[in-house]
Amino acid sequence: MINYDKFINQRITDIKPSGIRRFFSIAEEMENVISLGVGEPDFLTPWHIRRKGIEALEKGTTRYTANAGLLELRNEISNFYKNKYNVSYNPKDEILVTVGGSEGIDMCIRTLVCEGDEVLVVEPSFVCYKPIVEMCGGVAVSLETKSENNFRLTAEELKNAITDKTKLLVLPFPNNPTGAVMRKDDLVAISRVIKEHNIFVLSDEIYSELTYGDQKHISIASVTGMKERTVVINGFSKTYSMTGWRLGYAMGPEPVIRQMTKLHQFAIMSAPTNSQYAAIDALKNGDEDIEKMLCDYDMRRRFTVNAFREIGLDCFEPEGAFYVFPCIKSTGLSSEEFCEKLIMSKRVAVVPGNAFGDCGEGYIRVSYCYSIENIKKAVMLIGEFVEELKAENNNGN
Repeated sequence: MINYDKFINQRITDIKPSGIRRFFSIAEEMENVISLGVGEPDFLTPWHIRRKGIEALEKGTTRYTANAGLLELRNEISNFYKNKYNVSYNPKDEILVTVGGSEGIDMCIRTLVCEGDEVLVVEPSFVCYKPIVEMCGGVAVSLETKSENNFRLTAEELKNAITDKTKLLVLPFPNNPTGAVMRKDDLVAISRVIKEHNIFVLSDEIYSELTYGDQKHISIASVTGMKERTVVINGFSKTYSMTGWRLGYAMGPEPVIRQMTKLHQFAIMSAPTNSQYAAIDALKNGDEDIEKMLCDYDMRRRFTVNAFREIGLDCFEPEGAFYVFPCIKSTGLSSEEFCEKLIMSKRVAVVPGNAFGDCGEGYIRVSYCYSIENIKKAVMLIGEFVEELKAENNNGN
C-alpha cells in the first residue's frame, strides 16, 4: 500500500482547511437551510456585460490573450483607477490581469516572500493570506484590529508588530469579514510607519466600490510615496457580480509586476478570454449597475445591523463590503459552538468569526448579499436561538 505522506509536501499537509468551507459542507448536506455564509452577490451579472462575453464566444475570440491580458482591458483598468482613486498605472507594464483577485494575491505573495520573511496579516480577514505565506516558507504574523478602533489598523499597532524580518503588510480594506474601512488619515499615518521601516504592501481592494456613506474608498497607493511600494489587488467578482467569470487584476511597480507576470505565464498562461471582453464592457458601462447594487446592499446592511441589535447582539456598523460581524460573546458560546448549534437547531448557516483569525473569536460573520426575505427570516430564527440560549442559561442557574 502506498504511503502518500512520503510524496505530499508537508507544508501543504500542515495547512488547516478553510473554516468557511466547513460550514458550507454542513449546509449542503441538510435540507431547508438558509445560508448567510457565502460572500457572493445574489445579483445576476448585468445583461450588457453577459452579452459581451457571449459575443466573444460567438465570434470565436477564444484564443489566448497576451500573458498580462488584453491591452484594451488594461487600458480600461488604468482609466478606472485614475478616475476613481487618483492613481495612475501604465497599462503596458504595471497591470496584470489575473484569474480572479485570488490569483493576484497568490502571485504577489509568491513574488515577494522568501524563506523566513515575516508577513503582517491584518485580522480579522479573509482566509487565504496566511496559507499562501506559509506555502512560500514565510512566517505569517497576525496583526489584530479591535472593535474599539472600528476594526481599523492604527499606526501604533503596525509599528509595534514590525521586526527586522518584516517584509510585507497585507492590508485588506474594505474588510471581509468586519466591513471596516480605512480613512485617509488612517492611511497617511500607517504610510509613515511603512516608509520608515521600508516594507512593502499588498492592498486587497476587491470591495473598493462597495462603501457606504459620503466617504468613498481611498487606495493606499494614492498616498504620497506609497505607489512605488504597493501592489494593489482588485477584480470584478464583487463589484459587478461576476464571481464565476474568474477575473481580477494586480497593479504595481513594473519590476514587481514583471516577475508576477512571469509566474502567471508559467502557472496560468492568461485569464479567460471571453471574461476579459465582458470586463471591458463592465468598466466602460457598469457605473449605473454598481449604484443600483450598492443602494440595495445599503438597505440590507442597515436592516441587518438594526435587527441584530434588536435581538441583543452588539453589532459594529460596517462601512464597506457586504458583511456584518455581530458579537456573540454574551451567549457564552464559542464562535464554532454558536454556529454549529444554530445550524442544527434552526437551519441557519453563518460563519464562525475565528475562521478569519483567532481575534475573530466571539463573533460570527453574516453576509447580507441575499434577498431581504431570507435575511429577515434568518435573523428572526437567530433571535429565537439567542432567546432559547438565555432560557437555558437561566434554568442552569
